[in-house]
Amino acid sequence: MKKILIVTDNLPDQINGVVTTYKNLESCAVLDGYSVYYIDPRRYKHVDCPRYSEVKLSVASPKMVGKTIEEISPDHIHIATEGPLGLCARRYCTLRGYRYTSAYHTKFPEGLKKILGVPEKVSWPVMRWFHSESYRILTTTISMVRELRKHGFDSRKLVVWTRGVDRDIFYPDVRTKKSSVKHLVCVSRVSKEKNLKAFFELECNYKTKKTMVGDGPMLEHYKQKYPDVDFVGFKQGKELADYYRSADCFVFPSRWDTFGIVMIEAMACGTPVAAYPVTGPIDVVEPGVTGYLCENLGEAVNQVIHYDRDTVAIGSRRFSWETCWEIFKENLVDKNT
Repeated sequence: MKKILIVTDNLPDQINGVVTTYKNLESCAVLDGYSVYYIDPRRYKHVDCPRYSEVKLSVASPKMVGKTIEEISPDHIHIATEGPLGLCARRYCTLRGYRYTSAYHTKFPEGLKKILGVPEKVSWPVMRWFHSESYRILTTTISMVRELRKHGFDSRKLVVWTRGVDRDIFYPDVRTKKSSVKHLVCVSRVSKEKNLKAFFELECNYKTKKTMVGDGPMLEHYKQKYPDVDFVGFKQGKELADYYRSADCFVFPSRWDTFGIVMIEAMACGTPVAAYPVTGPIDVVEPGVTGYLCENLGEAVNQVIHYDRDTVAIGSRRFSWETCWEIFKENLVDKNT
């Protein structure tokens, strides 16, 4: 049984697209006869990144990470994130001549600028350097491939790597009741960079009920500022799927996600998506079928509110975790070749 080692700066109980991707990838890999191991912050002392607790800063060194790599003795190495553990793994692999793949999941330059004020002209060269020795760089969509090319990434290494949805949990229901009040749902980390104010302040042609699903550092602030929004906290599994199914429209206000798995979860439940025409939505949403993209989110809601839900659910079927795994597997490289 071949071993895959995934190096990530995320904890396995975190709720984000990176963790969701690798959990589902592992399920497919195991069924295909592989074993999956992780180097993550649980192995070391770690602290929350200032002003962004989702990022974990591990107190580790290339030697410490290298010792763990040798103990696991993987056939394949994949560096999932550009944090401290990713940096240590990159350094050790370079010193030993090990080959590896990496992934570009998150718009770090844009995020660092918004959260910490770091200029993109500083962070983009760092991102380019981080991935420069990678055998393959897996990223979410063709739009992200184009963006990374624009910033000087080696186009020969870039691979479009799709995402999926668990259809045992996320599926449409039969809706018989109609209401003049339209239910708008957003599922997201409740943080500044997600642009959630655009959802909270959205106006459209209908009387609406707005539900915010998720947790994060801005939750209490937004609760006080937007008392008309129903903040229900973090949900998962069937309970999360029920929120998608109850909605007339799923609103995705983020402008900096590279994909947005929550959109295909909503679509799989038959709920159309209203979003901005930006990276992520432009690759995930099929306008006129599964959602509508517009610089005016209220107008996007107006357009999708009466979409046929069965058509939306069918349109989501092009996304699967099995395809995600196959792309990942096809681009693995033996560490010693």
